[in-house]
Amino acid sequence: MASFSFGAGNARKLATIPLYAAGRLLTLVVPRSRSEWVIGCAVGIGDGALALWEVAAADGRSPVWLVASEQEATDAAARGIRAVPKRSLRGLWRTARAGVVVVTHGFGDVNRYAVSGAFVVQLWHGIPLKRIGVDSPETLRVPAAVAATPVAGSVRALLRTMFRAAARRIRVLPAASHLVRGRLESAFALSDAAVPVTGEPRVDVLSRGAADDRRAHARAAIGRALPRVEPSSRFVLYAPTWRDGAADPAVPSAEEWSRIIEVLRRRDATLLVRSHPLGAGDYAPPLPTDRVQSLGSDLVADVTPLLPGLDALVTDYSSLAFDASLVPLPTLFLAPDVEEYGRRRGFYGTYADVAGDDWAVDWTEAAAQLDAVLGDDAERARRIERAIALDTRVHAYRDGRNAERVYRAILAGTVHDGPREGTR
Repeated sequence: MASFSFGAGNARKLATIPLYAAGRLLTLVVPRSRSEWVIGCAVGIGDGALALWEVAAADGRSPVWLVASEQEATDAAARGIRAVPKRSLRGLWRTARAGVVVVTHGFGDVNRYAVSGAFVVQLWHGIPLKRIGVDSPETLRVPAAVAATPVAGSVRALLRTMFRAAARRIRVLPAASHLVRGRLESAFALSDAAVPVTGEPRVDVLSRGAADDRRAHARAAIGRALPRVEPSSRFVLYAPTWRDGAADPAVPSAEEWSRIIEVLRRRDATLLVRSHPLGAGDYAPPLPTDRVQSLGSDLVADVTPLLPGLDALVTDYSSLAFDASLVPLPTLFLAPDVEEYGRRRGFYGTYADVAGDDWAVDWTEAAAQLDAVLGDDAERARRIERAIALDTRVHAYRDGRNAERVYRAILAGTVHDGPREGTR
């Protein structure tokens, strides 16, 4: 069962309106310091937040990381990062005092009740293919108990007002390219000035150094996460997208599992299954095999640095397809519910713009395509060329310096006017 849905999340948001109001009063009386930064990330010590922290630290700053667990605190300490529990009074105070607040997913990455008045940097966590923010009806989905009542429309309007008010606090939201910039401006209802084309800090790791070194480091990281996997194996990552609380329609049948494992054995490959952190699917094969391994966020918080160590990616609507294009990595698309997902969530452009017209609708087709990619040099080359073409469309920079550009954008934004709430 999925662990989160927008309906349930919005219900909690409505229930905590008094806490938001109290936090707003706090931030009105507590002065913010331009020199104090706090950083938070929903997936732990990683993603674009870590890339930006490293640039800031190299410039003599020492942003405080707001952590959500003991494991995150341990990971932060191992990197020499000052950390404070975000849900503690110290986390509340640090957020209220910070002139700059950096998040990757939402305000809950830090202490959500003390963000008002800060210079907010929303790094986001991938180029959107599916519609997000106010562009998607899912964002404003009302709680199930309210959906069929006469007040559903009013509640939805209140949620829209709350979302737009929150988005107006964002002062910098970096875009990978001008194409992506338009999507982010629309999704968050932001002006051009708030969405600079700097590249995403989270993918700098895919552009630094030599390609052979990136692959070696990535495969070593996979080996540390999964020490029992044969090091010489080829690795295929399967990353299904969160279905907004609904069941995952792509879970293989017993017959499909047999076909998948047959291909993996023949091609000496291992399937690494990474379900979305907010959802879950039953991806345990019904027969014993070492050819399928779980690579959840409990083992690897940030999967992006591992992409160069892969031999193929299988996904549906995940932004990993855009990240993988930087490697470049042959990508297969498995999407059994394109029409339904498009109606419910919507896409920027069409699905075929990214996936082509040959996506698989079940694992029987996907296994056959994977067999071809791993066994046919011409097919692999064709998929890589498709990835390169996608990379050209969505990434303006490939120099590993996106975090530096974002850092400079923050400094430029804060030096003149100091922390305040952004306006459109």
